Amino acid sequence: MSRSLLLASLLILSLPAAAVEPGAIVNARIHTLDPESPVARAMAWDRDGRIVFLGDAEGLESAHAGREAFDAGGRTLLPGLIDAHGHVMGLGLARLQADLTGAGSIDEVIARLREHAGQLPDGAWLTGRGWDQTLWPGQAFPTAADLDEAFPDRPVWLERVDGHAGWANSVALAAASRDLSGDWQPQGGDIRRNDAGEPEGVLVDTAMRYVEDAVPAPGPEVRERALDLALAEMSRFGVTGVHDMGVSLEDFRMFRERDRAGDLSVRITAFADGDEAMFGWLCENGPHAGDRLKARSVKLYADGALGSRGAALLDDYSDDPGNSGLLFKSDAELQSLVDRAMGCGLQLGIHAIGDAANRQVVDALASGQETHAEAPGRHRIEHVQIIHPDDIPRLADHHIIASMQPIHATSDMRWAEDRLGADRLEGAYAWKTMLEHGSLLALGSDFPVEPVNPWLGIHAAVTRQRDGLPPGGWRPQEALTLEQALRGFTIDAARAGFAEDAVGSLAVGKQADFIVVDADPFESEASGLAEIEVLRTVVGGETVFEAAE
Repeated sequence: MSRSLLLASLLILSLPAAAVEPGAIVNARIHTLDPESPVARAMAWDRDGRIVFLGDAEGLESAHAGREAFDAGGRTLLPGLIDAHGHVMGLGLARLQADLTGAGSIDEVIARLREHAGQLPDGAWLTGRGWDQTLWPGQAFPTAADLDEAFPDRPVWLERVDGHAGWANSVALAAASRDLSGDWQPQGGDIRRNDAGEPEGVLVDTAMRYVEDAVPAPGPEVRERALDLALAEMSRFGVTGVHDMGVSLEDFRMFRERDRAGDLSVRITAFADGDEAMFGWLCENGPHAGDRLKARSVKLYADGALGSRGAALLDDYSDDPGNSGLLFKSDAELQSLVDRAMGCGLQLGIHAIGDAANRQVVDALASGQETHAEAPGRHRIEHVQIIHPDDIPRLADHHIIASMQPIHATSDMRWAEDRLGADRLEGAYAWKTMLEHGSLLALGSDFPVEPVNPWLGIHAAVTRQRDGLPPGGWRPQEALTLEQALRGFTIDAARAGFAEDAVGSLAVGKQADFIVVDADPFESEASGLAEIEVLRTVVGGETVFEAAE
């Protein structure tokens, strides 16, 4: 099925919001993830979407006689999955751009761009996302010249798969908000230049903003369409909640209007986009608590990404001597932002991938918590991909949540040792070690960097494999059990978003957020976890997705 047809089908199957009626489900194998009552066969909920019964069919009939119930046909039912790190509008807007994910060469990128360009007005900016030079012969960064022959007259701007580098043609470079030639560099960014000091076409991390400033912002209708696409795709894959990392004030207001209208099919926990307007709004107005939209948190960045060599390392990259990555802020600058957020009573989620960035963030959060002991805590490091082993126990010591994305390990394992060398792998993608030291592990996907489907992440967490490789898994000592992986996508993700009393497991009094799947993961081979399909997604008792028969 083509992507356009798939997205159309998602919108058809993602049902519109409606008033919730008291409901029930029977003939199901319900894994509640509640240790007090781990398995049930029937469940009921009230008009508020809260669970009022868990047990068997006979008990349901006795407690709620005559209530109409959905027969699950013996299928497995699980708590709704919570993605602890995604980008809602990034996902939706990516679906309206050229999809470059998995392109195996520059020629394939250009072919996809030509196809997408035919759908746009003449001269409009050509944008796309998903290129990854590590999949190409030679693995070298591309240049503007690679795009110029095919697109000499229209601007082209393409985000790398991780969102931490952009590739522009000459027309787009000329439109940048500042002259990009010379020998200067922005803090936390890299403008790749030739020997003459002219930009070659790739801008890394904070340098991306100079071209992004010139790209026309999407209008209200495009943004609404993007949100529809994102919500539908999340519901299709059983995501009932997401921690949205980097929400602008404009996007928050759009989400809030949808929530007030009863038209959010996914619970969104919004993290403000750094030191911007949304951060100020939260400090001035305090946390927001709507029906399916919550906001009490701020997302900051400490460094870039490993694939584009922007992750900040304590020592140089093994495959790029002289380069140790990019710290976005000085220690004092980061500490000032941390103290501001804690002083406003807000939770922090700070992006840190390299071991230098992780150390900087642990230091800042530890110092901030000493100064702001009254703050609510539950501060998080987003990704924690490469951390010095000495710093791992410090996470638990300072009650810092490790918000990690298992599928990143199986995406990066092809080249991670090249970037880091063998010794630094000891602290790489170290999920099991985090748990052993007492850290809370909240799991997600980082969509649209990776696919939305949480079962791909659960499979990666348990097997540390992709397509059955490598045999036994990559660094298998860091693999999680199925129970640990599911907790990371349910109750522990809920706790990381201050929502464990309402969602994350199934228990009387909690919200009826659940999914029906086509196979019981507790009875499936680990290799088959990625193939599990979601048949029904329910949020607060409301069916928001139902698979076509």
